[in-house]
Amino acid sequence: MDSFTQIALGIAIAEVCAGKKLKNKTFLYGAILGTIPDLDVVVGLFLNPIDAILIHRGISHSIFLFLILSPILGWFISKIERAKISFILATTMVFWCLLTHVLLDMFTSWGTQILWPLDHRFAFKTIFVVDPVYTIPLLIALLWVWRTKDPLLRKKYNYKGLFFSTAYLILSCFIKLYALHQFEKALLNQGIHYSEIIVKPTPLNLILWNANVATTNSYLLSNYSLFDTQPISFVAYNKNKILESKLTRNTDFEKLKKASEGWYIISRKKETLYFNDLRFGLLNDNPANPQFAFSYQFIANKGDLNAVEVPKSKRDGKRLLHKIFNRLKGN
Repeated sequence: MDSFTQIALGIAIAEVCAGKKLKNKTFLYGAILGTIPDLDVVVGLFLNPIDAILIHRGISHSIFLFLILSPILGWFISKIERAKISFILATTMVFWCLLTHVLLDMFTSWGTQILWPLDHRFAFKTIFVVDPVYTIPLLIALLWVWRTKDPLLRKKYNYKGLFFSTAYLILSCFIKLYALHQFEKALLNQGIHYSEIIVKPTPLNLILWNANVATTNSYLLSNYSLFDTQPISFVAYNKNKILESKLTRNTDFEKLKKASEGWYIISRKKETLYFNDLRFGLLNDNPANPQFAFSYQFIANKGDLNAVEVPKSKRDGKRLLHKIFNRLKGN
């Protein structure tokens, strides 16, 4: 999830663990601890951009690291707050602030390597990385916690915020299952044979959902709104295996294949090859000239081809949000 949401969640969890002891200092410690796993972004600034993608939500989001880091940070906090919190309680607070950060990230499309050093990313794909309906209840509750000194009232407000946010997260799982059923039913009705399907929400909502469907020679992309009244349709994008063969043994290509978990197509524009990550959808859905949300251009450099992310403009984002808003109202 976005950093702002993770800070809010970190504060709420710190309040659960040590609100009675630390009072409003939970806002400081919760904000710091809720941010720590995402510091891999800072590390990525010193790496090749493709390598930065691969390490994101890797070791920094693993239980292995948290088991090491929690007692260390817990010891520092217990020393700073010597008269207020014990080492055990401080360590517990650190661990749960870090772990809940990762558990929340697991519900997004990118997922996390919570069991690092295993390569597998756990991604439930039920919520977008920014969703105000999840975040706002937490923020409202924390505002009341900040203004309240009574421990029982603080606990009551904080638990209410966590309850509503968590209920929304659980609701997202059920809505995804319903959307998945609708896509699978449409594929069956249209006689489409496929090997794999992933379903995920579009930005900022749980009403409009995207599907990526893998078939033998192409990927089918589609969307479904809970307000739809017409049958679901699918748009095919060729896997372009011939173009892909031109990137055989290319280092950046192999890394991007791993990062995309196999959901990609290679395209060509004016003799330039592009790697398109299918998991995050399209900025436009023109089959003749599609523009993917995450696309990488291969540029010649000293006899090799290096992948460089295609920049996105604010205009692209506005156009995408406008398209989503119109589409979620139904077809």
